[in-house]
Amino acid sequence: MGRTTKRFREIANLYEESKPYSVEEAIDILKKCPPVKFDQSLELSLKTGVDPRKSDQNIRGTVSLPNGTGKTMVIAVLTSGDKVKEATDAGADYVGNVDLIEKIKAGWTDFDALVATPDMMREVGKLGKVLGPRGLMPTPKAGTVTTDITKAVSELKAGKIEFKLDKQAGIHAAVGKLSFPVEQLIENIQTYLDAIVRAKPASAKGQYLKSVVLSSTMGPGILIDLREVESA
Repeated sequence: MGRTTKRFREIANLYEESKPYSVEEAIDILKKCPPVKFDQSLELSLKTGVDPRKSDQNIRGTVSLPNGTGKTMVIAVLTSGDKVKEATDAGADYVGNVDLIEKIKAGWTDFDALVATPDMMREVGKLGKVLGPRGLMPTPKAGTVTTDITKAVSELKAGKIEFKLDKQAGIHAAVGKLSFPVEQLIENIQTYLDAIVRAKPASAKGQYLKSVVLSSTMGPGILIDLREVESA
């Protein structure tokens, strides 16, 4: 077995791996971890009790975090006509149609979200092999296929995120930066968890949330007390 680093030993002294903590306690532990040279993201990882193989138990939706994610979102918009100016005025980082489609088709994905107007979806469908694996495919449910470009771009820039179930029945999302005040992180986390609970499929049986873990980019995963989540 290799030697553990000083940082790892310091982190190990801050918490008990199998003990569940409140959200506030978990944030406090992560903030006390030895610092690194960048502002770490905080991520919530949820393990659900649904069956991802069943279409009627799919979990997918969006939620606007009240204090944003702390990340500067890079938004690309596929549209045409007057909507090009609307997208540019709304603050989209990349706007285009045929030229942008060809660029993406060649493998370019230097953006965090792709918004498209309905008239572009026939061409967008051809980009599935590039966008699908990266989770960048625009969808009406996520609000990224729309004629209201201004609203879509503004919400994404302000902290609107998408959540969806993976093949292991898990859901993962960044909910802020470690530098955020504790109160803002708690508010973001509560808002996010509330959206997940409201998205529970009607056909789901048994325990819905099996585990909730809060972690930082270079920190440990802290188990969250499910009783706190359920009471909230």
